[in-house]
Amino acid sequence: MAEYRFVLQKYKRGNKITCPNCGKKRCFVRYIDTEGKIHFPGYVGRCDHEHSCQYHYKPSDYFKDNPMSVENMDRGNRITKVVQQEQPTSYIDNELMERTISNYSINPLFVFLTGIIGKEKTDRIFRLYKIGTSKKWSGATVYWQIDWHGRVRSGKIMLYNSSDGHRVKEPHSFVCWVHSELHLQNFNMKQCLFGEHLLSQYPSKPVAIVESEKSALIASHFMPDFIWLATGGIHGCFREESIRVLKNRSVMLCPDLGAFEAWKAKIPMLSAVCSKVIISEHLELVATEEQRKKGLDIADFLLMTETPVMALQRMIKRNPSIGTLIERLQLELVGFYNADTTPIQRQISCNNQNDKKTRVNTNIYSI
Repeated sequence: MAEYRFVLQKYKRGNKITCPNCGKKRCFVRYIDTEGKIHFPGYVGRCDHEHSCQYHYKPSDYFKDNPMSVENMDRGNRITKVVQQEQPTSYIDNELMERTISNYSINPLFVFLTGIIGKEKTDRIFRLYKIGTSKKWSGATVYWQIDWHGRVRSGKIMLYNSSDGHRVKEPHSFVCWVHSELHLQNFNMKQCLFGEHLLSQYPSKPVAIVESEKSALIASHFMPDFIWLATGGIHGCFREESIRVLKNRSVMLCPDLGAFEAWKAKIPMLSAVCSKVIISEHLELVATEEQRKKGLDIADFLLMTETPVMALQRMIKRNPSIGTLIERLQLELVGFYNADTTPIQRQISCNNQNDKKTRVNTNIYSI
C-alpha cells in the first residue's frame, strides 16, 4: 500500500490546536513527518472548518516557501511516496456495538429528532443505522462504521444539542473515536462509508451520498427510496478502496453548499465503479448567500418544512392543555395532509378501553 511520508497527525485527545487562520480552538491538525526527521512549524496543517475557514497549508507549500529546508534533507528523503507493508484492518467486537444501541432517552440527537418525526420513526432509523449511545458526555451519539460484511471498523462519538440538533462546539468540539476511548493499542482503523452495511440488505436500491452522518439519518426518513450513506467529511471516504462497495450501483451525490466542485471532481473515480453517477445541483440553485456562508446541507433544507410532529409540539407549547389531553387519552399522531393554502389536517388515533382505535380528525391551522 502506498503511503505518504508527510501526513496529518492522527487524532488523539488534546492534539488539535488553535487554527492560525480563523483563531478557533481545538480544530487545527498539524502535519508530521512519519520518519521523525522534520518538525514543521505550527502553521503547517489543516483546519477542520473546511467551509468557513478553508485553511490548508501543506508540507509542499512549506517546502516551496522554504527551499533551504529541502536542501538540508537527504536526497533519498525528499517528498516522495514510500511503500510500506500493508497492515491489516482492525475491528471492534460487534457485541460492544450492540450494547450501545439503547438508552436513547438520554441521547440528545434522538431527543431532537423525536420532536421532528416522532419517537417511533426515530427509533426505527436509529436501529436501522445501528446508532449507539455513549456514556461519554452523558449520552453522546455513536455513529458506528459497519462495513459491507457487517464488521465494525470503529465508532465516531459526537455530542449534539437536544433543542436544535446542532453539534456542541463550545468550549471545544465534542468529537472522538471509540477505539481511542478504549485505548486499543496498535489499532489500524480504515474508515468505511457510514451506512455501508445497508448495501447488502437492499441490493436493488439506488444510493445517495451526503457528507454528515446526521444528514443521512434525516434524509432516510424524508426520502426512503434511497440508501443514504455519509462520507464523514468533504473528502471523507472518497477513496478508490472505499467506493468499491458501490460497484454497479446507481449513485446520487448530494454535496453540502460550498462542496459542489470538490464532489464533482470525484465523479470520474465513481463512474469507473458505479453503473450511474449524478450530482444534485438543487441546493446550489435555491440557496441564498447567507445559506451558502453557513454551508448548509440537504438535511437543513428538509427540516425547514414543518412536520406534523413539529406542528403538534408548537401547539402544545402554545396551549399545554392539548398535551395533557393527548397524554390522558393516549392519542397518537397517525396521519398528515398538507396543501399550500389550506389547513393542515391531522388524524389522531387512540385506544379505548376495549383496545379499539378511534380516529379523531383535527384541523390545525398555521397561526
